[in-house]
Amino acid sequence: MRTFNDNAGRTWTIAINVDTIRRVRSLVSVDLLEAVEGKLIERLAGDPILLCDVIYVICKPEADSRSITDEDFGRSMAGDAIEHATTSLLEELVDFFPKSRRQLLSKALVKFRHLETKAIELVNQQLDDPLMEQKLMSQLEKRLSEPAMFGD
Repeated sequence: MRTFNDNAGRTWTIAINVDTIRRVRSLVSVDLLEAVEGKLIERLAGDPILLCDVIYVICKPEADSRSITDEDFGRSMAGDAIEHATTSLLEELVDFFPKSRRQLLSKALVKFRHLETKAIELVNQQLDDPLMEQKLMSQLEKRLSEPAMFGD
């Protein structure tokens, strides 16, 4: 089991087991077993709303016992809370699988994190590049010099 804190200071426990996987399939139509193929991790990482829905459903028994609705949960999920919840979810999901798949998923998770770090570094380099600002300014000046059309 892994834990994370939301922005309201509440601690949540993520435990992945067959019941959890069944509940997630039923309530949000996401099959956590698809993580083996790698596409699920990419899908959840790219959609923080779906990710938080999945995490809420995983934590639903705990939320129900605290009388916390999915809206209350969603309001407390932003920024670092999402990152910590994601880490907890992915690590717990890796641990769910038998050893052979666990090793494969663990390796895939390390590779995903490495690529994510590299992508962030690349975007930072591009944003810091003075040529990018010049290109954007040139496009903006060109756009502003054109006559406005209805709907612009």
